[in-house]
Amino acid sequence: MPETVQESEKATVEVESEDVPAEGDDRSPGSAEEQLVHEGDIAGDYLESLLDILDYDGDIDLDVEASRAIVSIEGGEDLEKLVGPRGTVLEALQELTRLAVQQETGTRSRLMLDIAGWRADRREELRDLGRATAEKVVSSGERVRLQPMTPFERKVVHDAVASVKGVHSESEGEDPRRRVVVFPQ
Repeated sequence: MPETVQESEKATVEVESEDVPAEGDDRSPGSAEEQLVHEGDIAGDYLESLLDILDYDGDIDLDVEASRAIVSIEGGEDLEKLVGPRGTVLEALQELTRLAVQQETGTRSRLMLDIAGWRADRREELRDLGRATAEKVVSSGERVRLQPMTPFERKVVHDAVASVKGVHSESEGEDPRRRVVVFPQ
């Protein structure tokens, strides 16, 4: 039977009693996957409150993938404002959401936030860029330095470059000007 836990005067959340420790109980959710689902639930509640404050429409989807909670917001037209130029607002919201989860759980979260499919689309663009750059380096024999990128973007490019034989990549510089450099082997 679900029990109702009062989180604030305005919000009431239904939870399964065996999934979330009772007040004063210092148990944490059991398995690693349960912990990630719990993080996703906290993040979903936080983001739902944010959407309500902004009066934006959006559906929140929670998933666990590659030992990481994945939270996606899909829907309303206004959501692109929450992405910002080159995902800058999305990155900031992801950090705020991670902090909200940390505040609740006491541990740092690695959750990934996507809004309006921007991160998924960007991932595909970056894979294409990484492969194309790697192929250019193979054919020219000369290194190529890419534009500065976020850690998420650099990881996707490094993974794409690693799929092409005859090249390797490294990051150079300091954030926020850190970039990927692709070298011939």
